[in-house]
Amino acid sequence: MIACNCDYGCPCNVNGRPTTGKCEGGWTWHIESGSYGATVLDELNFSIFADWPGAIHEGGGQAISFIDERADDSQRRALTELAQGGAGGPWGLFATTYQLEGPDPVPYQVDVANGHSYYRVGDVAELRVEPITNPVTGDEIHPRLLLPEGLLVRDLGLFASQKFKVKGNIGYDHSGRYAAVGAFANSGS
Repeated sequence: MIACNCDYGCPCNVNGRPTTGKCEGGWTWHIESGSYGATVLDELNFSIFADWPGAIHEGGGQAISFIDERADDSQRRALTELAQGGAGGPWGLFATTYQLEGPDPVPYQVDVANGHSYYRVGDVAELRVEPITNPVTGDEIHPRLLLPEGLLVRDLGLFASQKFKVKGNIGYDHSGRYAAVGAFANSGS
């Protein structure tokens, strides 16, 4: 699940500039099924929330990260390696654009349900997704973004964030802005 301060759709997805000139947003990954090496990570979660002074690729950002407190020691090491970019993939690329704090273990509540997805990351972050509504008719619309070369996902359902708040050293409230839900697959760097 993704949310940020941009308008619906987030121009950064297609190499545009952030709507407001800077990027404040985050990602939460719910691992339905997967492993890092021999370490099984099924049903665990991790998150990164960041604040960049401009576009992500320009760097200079600050970020905080969290991992699922249910993880055992080997799972915490694996999730930490992923979040800090040591495993490569998108996290390795993002790690070059910010200074990262953490990850810290916290409780997670996650419900991946497309236009009604939700997460709570400890007492630090919360996202509640809702469908975008047509401003003229009030009808729900269901846009998608296909990214065949996408770094994080290839097919995103685009939504609004009914609620998106992050507290702490990185903090913002971008409720009513961009949110997206999509399946992510990574097989290593």
